[in-house]
Amino acid sequence: MTSATILIVDDEPQIRRVMRTTLTSQGYAVIEAKSGEEALEKLRAERADLILLDVNMPGISGLDTCREIRRTGDVPIIMLTVRNTEKDKVQALDAGADDYVVKPFGAEELMARIRAALRRAAPGESIPVFTSEELSIDFGKRAVTVKGTPVRLTPKEFELLRQLVTNQGVSLSHRRLLQAVWGPDYGEETEYLRVFINQLRKKIEPDPHSPRYILTDPWIGYRFEPPSEKSRAARPERAEKKSKD
Repeated sequence: MTSATILIVDDEPQIRRVMRTTLTSQGYAVIEAKSGEEALEKLRAERADLILLDVNMPGISGLDTCREIRRTGDVPIIMLTVRNTEKDKVQALDAGADDYVVKPFGAEELMARIRAALRRAAPGESIPVFTSEELSIDFGKRAVTVKGTPVRLTPKEFELLRQLVTNQGVSLSHRRLLQAVWGPDYGEETEYLRVFINQLRKKIEPDPHSPRYILTDPWIGYRFEPPSEKSRAARPERAEKKSKD
């Protein structure tokens, strides 16, 4: 997909210049911002299909910028940072990022992450609408409602939910979900799943602490169960607190 517009947000001119050269050589249109404040202004005036967002910037931080973008938009966001601890990754994902790339990174790695994020943000194959007494998911329209109230999901949250619902009743391993949602280079980043599963539960479950739809199979992965299967699924879910997802 080379017709997409990408917003680069970084306070270092050299980094913006290198990324701009790399992206335009691949056919992408590029918008630039040197701060979080400028990025928010640009997004009010122009449409971006993906955002490359630096974590550490003067003024409003990358994390706060990400949170502000997520208040009203679901554009894919890839965070860029020199930090590589699990805590840092979880903070970025909790803020609403779809992916996390550590500096310094190679051009091929960055382009692969961008292609994967754009591909998963695009409309997917037709899947029947899921409906229950409280939850409705229309995959064609990318619309989710809980008790009749629309719920906004990020592209990665929506794709993760798509994978779970498409395979409802089946326990999907951590590796299978990571590779299906983030790409074949993933498989060990269980913190990604932990954060996104918690986010989904907060958005669609009547009680996120006692999930009805998205259940944990300890040490294996996750599965989606329609309400009619709740009683059968209850026992494995009680073991969730004893595991760390």
